[in-house]
Amino acid sequence: MRLHRNLVYTTIDSLNAIFNEGEYADKVVARALKKDKRWGSSDRKFVAETIYEIVRWKRLYAEIAEVKEPYDRDNLWRMFAVWAVLRGYPIPDWRQLEGTPERKIKGRFDELSKVRALKESIPDWMDELGVKELGEKVWSKEITAQNQPAKVILRTNTLKGTKESLRNTLMDLNIETEYLKDQPEALVLKERANVFLTDAFKQGLFEVQDANSQLVAGFLDVKPGMRVVDTCAGAGGKTLHIASLMENKGQLIAMDLYESKLKQLKLRAKRNGAFNIEYRIIDTTKVIKKLHEKADRVLIDAPCSGLGVLKRNPDSKWKLQPEFIDNIRKVQSEVLESYSKIVKPGGKLVYATCSVLPSENQEQVEKFLKTEIGKQFTFIEDRKLLASESGFDGFYMALLERKK
Repeated sequence: MRLHRNLVYTTIDSLNAIFNEGEYADKVVARALKKDKRWGSSDRKFVAETIYEIVRWKRLYAEIAEVKEPYDRDNLWRMFAVWAVLRGYPIPDWRQLEGTPERKIKGRFDELSKVRALKESIPDWMDELGVKELGEKVWSKEITAQNQPAKVILRTNTLKGTKESLRNTLMDLNIETEYLKDQPEALVLKERANVFLTDAFKQGLFEVQDANSQLVAGFLDVKPGMRVVDTCAGAGGKTLHIASLMENKGQLIAMDLYESKLKQLKLRAKRNGAFNIEYRIIDTTKVIKKLHEKADRVLIDAPCSGLGVLKRNPDSKWKLQPEFIDNIRKVQSEVLESYSKIVKPGGKLVYATCSVLPSENQEQVEKFLKTEIGKQFTFIEDRKLLASESGFDGFYMALLERKK
């Protein structure tokens, strides 16, 4: 187990882009992995995992290394040295790592790990908010679970095949998967692999989608032939799932504020063989008004803090600000009031977020049901999915029915 200079330099450059230039970790990692064609899978794995680990534990490592933002290159090397010592790597005699105080690092780790915000490497405000909303016990378990790297979960595209046939196809590529209990389309990778490079992916046999995220489309209770509207479609993971549950029959309208996201969805839909999707950009209020009381089913996958998907996006711990969460709650209320009008009498609505905060979830639904439009709906059921209980992303979903 030894450190290789070119891999470590790439890691340091990438951390600089994420911490000092505000770039998104997933984009930086994707770029880093293309840097050297000679790298084997273990080299790429080292680069990706090390970048994500140091991003995930940024606050803890910076405290141990006694460095403050903005981090210059020497600071980044000191944080890297902390990572290497705690991971048990022998420290090579490189100029940048000279005098690494291994005993001190281990001692400071033990000492700082007594404070939850440092141990779990999160901002103080986030720790306080988590305790306030979920209570000390639940929040402690949840933030620990959110610091575990996310598993790679595939969702079988049932427009093109079965879970069993997909599993066999991947087995031929030496990619081993396991079934997930109570998840009709999910396969879990036994070991991480770049599945996007496989022909199976290019042919649209599957999408990568978290297990709890896969529950949302099923919760909407869609049937072939219905008119369904996905109001915040984004790049369309859930839209594509809905299309497959509709067996391409009926009308599925995918809406979003951003044309770029819908363009991405169009490409994915083509690959998936999903051709019952219409695309509409929400550029005026007329777009929504035209659909009032027209849909059998409406999904509002609302914008949120993303505090249920930190394991997947560890850099969002450092990008999120408390003001953003205050603002997003207002947006959620507005979206729920506005888009719920699309549901026809007797139709159903699902409000979903990838947050674990009650103020973004059940409290929003309770507030909505007291509004003028909300009084026309009946609450049927909701699901609160915590990473600490399921091992997957944190999600919330509420099912409401519009009175006839």
